[in-house]
Amino acid sequence: MMTDPIADMLTRIRNASLVHKGEVLVPYSKIKMSIANILVKHGYLAKAEEKKEKHPIILLTLKYHGGEPAITHIKRVSKPGHRQYIKREEIETVLSGLGLSILSTPKGLLTNEEARTARVGGELICEIY
Repeated sequence: MMTDPIADMLTRIRNASLVHKGEVLVPYSKIKMSIANILVKHGYLAKAEEKKEKHPIILLTLKYHGGEPAITHIKRVSKPGHRQYIKREEIETVLSGLGLSILSTPKGLLTNEEARTARVGGELICEIY
């Protein structure tokens, strides 16, 4: 039994990028698909697609720039044993705007910039740069 599936997904992405793999398979869930779509939209992954097999999975295609992974740092912030909630005034930029945070808000999953624009706070899921 897995206690933190989001951390498992982030770890799979981190490990695959460190050994320069092209693709990663992740068990499907709506929140993981939403996180993957945000990463594709902001250029950290090449593509994310849902595959319907015996158990549904997400096929993530990693992105590289000149042989170096597009994701150099990916970290789970809010954990099941220690949730991290931030108010809209406390939303910070990541790496002077070069990275992004993903927040779970009442308006769905948003990046730090989108949450600041929408003027909502929420649970800080992860940081990527």
